[in-house]
Amino acid sequence: MSESKKFILQERDIPTAWYNIIPSMPVKPEPMLHPGTMKPLQPEDLYPIFAEELSRQELNVTDSWIEIPEEVRDMYKIWRPTPLVRARGLEKALDTPARIYFKNESVSPVGSHKLNSAIPQAYFCKKQGITNITTETGAGQWGAAMSLAARHFGLELAVYMVKVSYNQKPYRRSIMQTYGAEVIASPSMSTRAGRKIITDHPNYQGSLGTAISEAVELATSTPNCRYVLGSVLNHVALHQTVIGLEAEKQMAMAGDYPDIVIGCFGGGSNFSGISFPFLRHNFSGERHTRFIAAEPESCPKLTRGKFHYDFGDEAGYTPLIPMLTLGHNFSPANIHAGGLRYHGAGAVVSQLKKDGLIDAVDIPQLETFSAATLFARSEGIIPAPESSHAIAAAIREALRAKEEGTSKVILFNLSGHGLIDMTAYDSYIAGDLTNHTITQEEIDRNTADLPGK
Repeated sequence: MSESKKFILQERDIPTAWYNIIPSMPVKPEPMLHPGTMKPLQPEDLYPIFAEELSRQELNVTDSWIEIPEEVRDMYKIWRPTPLVRARGLEKALDTPARIYFKNESVSPVGSHKLNSAIPQAYFCKKQGITNITTETGAGQWGAAMSLAARHFGLELAVYMVKVSYNQKPYRRSIMQTYGAEVIASPSMSTRAGRKIITDHPNYQGSLGTAISEAVELATSTPNCRYVLGSVLNHVALHQTVIGLEAEKQMAMAGDYPDIVIGCFGGGSNFSGISFPFLRHNFSGERHTRFIAAEPESCPKLTRGKFHYDFGDEAGYTPLIPMLTLGHNFSPANIHAGGLRYHGAGAVVSQLKKDGLIDAVDIPQLETFSAATLFARSEGIIPAPESSHAIAAAIREALRAKEEGTSKVILFNLSGHGLIDMTAYDSYIAGDLTNHTITQEEIDRNTADLPGK
């Protein structure tokens, strides 16, 4: 490990407003549709599911900046601003002329970027007088973040955790329980959606789509309860823009500006957070940065999915979202990057990809762990399996710069650490991990009968 340089902001530099990218987009996303009427959603259509202020944020297509409440900013101060780091150790290990930077979101109390949205979502629920909330979690980062936020605001929380991760990652489950959340392996027998899936597929190990169905069902059938979501939707991406807004200031401190911005991709929360503030300068013509979303080869919705309206969950409880999708019934492989095992991309990212304004790559599991190991040995931080997709994509670009003899500036988001994911590293070191690919026939079959327009 060699000495890398950090760029540190002060508390006063924490953003005072979130950046809403939709008003600046050259082509706006198609509206989400009510699954019953097939008409564009209105905020009040979402009120039975989400807090009212979050519903308004979700459908806000006019305001580029949305003020961050003071109480939320005060909680952000516990760990924000997060460091920007020049990864000199990784540069040396790759022998590349590229300058590599990473935004270190692993320093939050729960070890990931997810707290950036968990806090405001819990805040707006509490402000409305809501007493109970439900959510889903894949690998457990979002569940851990929401558990802490719910505890702070005095909310009762039930978390449906994808069953394969429930078993693979027992310590993430323990973190949630330590904060006071109830954690249920999904699919479960506690909801109609879960019981149906277990009846139809007794050995099914779950998906984020399944867990969302269960959480939404519980929220809509429990008095004074609402659902909160950790990715995909516009208001979640909005909250995460604190990452990129800080990174802009820090890149200026470093005297650099990114040629390439990279984030791992499951539903879009951390990719949106690091990229959207920079992307607005591409829209204005000031810059020509390239944006890369790095997703698993086993769940390639951006690189191989179909652009169509689809449900955000398996049971079909959610609004219809215009998205790049593998089909809401898609059963992903049991890879260790549990947070990236989602069938679709959010409406904004899907539109940006459709319009050629961002790029995407899908990366095999073994390449991500190789990249993670190199990063750990050169920078001293063991990354989460999800974040390792962004590292692998950054390494690809750094090696390309070496081949071309160009000094590219690469920025990626280290969305979380992997200190609670060591069973995955044990499997990698033992040679027990494999790559997973899906055939075009599987994708075609799963997207043959998509709902909506």
